[in-house]
Amino acid sequence: MNSFFLGISLFLCLLIVPCLYRAIVGPTVIDRMVAVGAIGTKTLIILILMGFLYERIAMFIDISMVYAILNFIGTLAAARYFENKGEI
Repeated sequence: MNSFFLGISLFLCLLIVPCLYRAIVGPTVIDRMVAVGAIGTKTLIILILMGFLYERIAMFIDISMVYAILNFIGTLAAARYFENKGEI
């Protein structure tokens, strides 16, 4: 089962690469914000899978919940900033 979780984690790391490209080269600000949100979501899943691999799922769930809250607050802050700036 550990090799399965490790394989899925590596696959998710590979899926982060196209999102990273879109976050850097994205044609609009909205595309970049969506890409950063997708990277954050994939990172959450990778953290949960690491918890299964290290058999410390409770600790990694706590860490991933804090990361999810920070990701959400960061997205709201960026949206508010670009709304006030008028670039969207």
